[in-house]
Amino acid sequence: MKFVNQLKWKQLVAVVAGVAIAGGVMAFTQDMSREAIAERIQPSMKVRVAGDEPQQQAAASGDRSGEQVYNQACAACHTGGVLGAPRKGVAEDWTERLPQGMAVLLEHSINGFNAMPPRGGCARCTDDEIEAAIEFMIADL
Repeated sequence: MKFVNQLKWKQLVAVVAGVAIAGGVMAFTQDMSREAIAERIQPSMKVRVAGDEPQQQAAASGDRSGEQVYNQACAACHTGGVLGAPRKGVAEDWTERLPQGMAVLLEHSINGFNAMPPRGGCARCTDDEIEAAIEFMIADL
């Protein structure tokens, strides 16, 4: 039993030493200039408040077609009906939704509804692009 306890202790020391050495080698091989450090600690995302520049840039760059928006942001859920999403071109999926009118469909798409996130997860889509995507999905009905 004493041998087993000594073996565990030696293994623990070996692991700790290995991690310390590996960390030292990694720190030594990385560029430690101020610019490199600033680049490594940059935030991965930025918070955007409604009306900020990115939304304006998307609008200024020209509206995408409904088909483009659908293929980029909507198809993942609306092709297979994920979590009850109405499928493109499937009339029975839209029978309760279409009578509500485009204003309600657009409001649900922009603000989110049931399992659908706001803007369908397309934060850079303009209201007009979202409306065009809805029109694309119901065009064949």
